[in-house]
Amino acid sequence: MTPQEEKTNRQFEQTIGECRALFEKKLHDYGASWRILRPSSLTDQLFIKAKRIRSLEIKKESLVGEGIRPEFIALINYGIVGLIQIYTGFSDTVDITNNEAMSLYDKYAKEALELMKRKNHDYDEAWRGMRISSYTDFILTKIERIKEIENLDGGTLVSEGIDANYMDIINYAVFGVIKLTEGEK
Repeated sequence: MTPQEEKTNRQFEQTIGECRALFEKKLHDYGASWRILRPSSLTDQLFIKAKRIRSLEIKKESLVGEGIRPEFIALINYGIVGLIQIYTGFSDTVDITNNEAMSLYDKYAKEALELMKRKNHDYDEAWRGMRISSYTDFILTKIERIKEIENLDGGTLVSEGIDANYMDIINYAVFGVIKLTEGEK
């Protein structure tokens, strides 16, 4: 592994760690209230976060004082929630404890992290040469794909499933967090 790959892996891990810490705090405040989200509602939540990022990128102004970086973090956390919901199903009530929620979060965050590391190796750090606005557009594209797969009741012919799109959303959002942390625009 090159020194750059080692640095990137540390940045991936730090970003996921930051997201985990925020998720745990919100879990304390709200419990696992997200368990009631049906797939389409979760998709719409991802959509509004990504649309807000795009709006802020275009308008260059936030009237509520929150920037782009927290929205990328939200996309990461909602992407992990999406993976949890795919594999456990949604519920009519909060049906898991905070400890169970954190265990599930850690499981899917680890899977996403390991996939990011493998892809980064294969793509040779290509994400570093991309613009943050491209991550936003790719995330929005992934969300549109998820909507279409949902409309097809999951019946794709040759495409990856919703879970792979969630993984890609997490991946691009991590890139955005890292670049914004490094001060890129």
